[in-house]
Amino acid sequence: MTDVHFDRIALIGIGLIGSSIARAVKAKGLADRVTVSSRSEETLARARALDLGTDYVQDAGKAVADADLVIVSVPVGASGKVAEEIAPHLKPGAIVTDVGSTKSSVVAQMLPHMPKTVHFIPGHPIAGTEHSGPDAGFAELFQGRWCILTPVHGTDKEAKRKLAAFWRALGSNVDEMDAEHHDKVLAIVSHLPHIIAYNIVGTADDLETVTESEVIKYSASGFRDFTRLAASDPTMWRDVCLHNKDAILEMLARFSEDLAYLQRAIRWGDGEKLFDLFTRTRAIRRSIIDAGQDTAAPNFGRPVGEDG
Repeated sequence: MTDVHFDRIALIGIGLIGSSIARAVKAKGLADRVTVSSRSEETLARARALDLGTDYVQDAGKAVADADLVIVSVPVGASGKVAEEIAPHLKPGAIVTDVGSTKSSVVAQMLPHMPKTVHFIPGHPIAGTEHSGPDAGFAELFQGRWCILTPVHGTDKEAKRKLAAFWRALGSNVDEMDAEHHDKVLAIVSHLPHIIAYNIVGTADDLETVTESEVIKYSASGFRDFTRLAASDPTMWRDVCLHNKDAILEMLARFSEDLAYLQRAIRWGDGEKLFDLFTRTRAIRRSIIDAGQDTAAPNFGRPVGEDG
């Protein structure tokens, strides 16, 4: 049981994250009413068909009018516009949060519009799949994952406690850090891997004609796993790159240096350096499993026969 409950939650955006929140809130009884808002009539109709909320409106301002908790779940580049739209309609005392993968940009876009009467607490649930849209969500998405809160200066302690309790009720572990530090951490653990995946899959696509389609035909597990990352929502990842560019460029520079080191080791046949690197990085994989962030099951827990 949990001590957190809201009379009304407003979900602005109903993609993978928003629809997963809606399902989890419903499953755990965390709100009396859930208002779903999307600019797209088609998306809103699909959310209604899936019974993700109790009310459905296209107008974000109307969606938040009586909400105690407002969760903005849109591409980070749209955060400022959404904040401007909802600001005049926010209920005094409401908690306003988001789920964006970059935080400094979201704070810069949203904070100037937030009334002094509400509690603006940016957040980032580190959970997701390569799928998008309201059909992609599932209530267990946040189970055992981390949600990072990046409170702004002067955040009300009780509001922060209640938001943290909400994410814990959804199954998440909750941590707190400043926005700039969050962006640097996520640049290496999330943003850079996705950028590398997009680039590798793009290179493979360029090579398709050279190899007579054998790149796709004989894709092994390594390339296949890159394609999973590279299948993520293009709009979201475009915005991540544009709105966390300083941290991403810093990590790309470091990655390029390390790649040059690896290139030299291969060129000069330095087996000792290669073995040391592969041993060190193998230990990281074991640490991730030990931390409960993945499984040690054969084939990464995939069903037998998925490899094809």
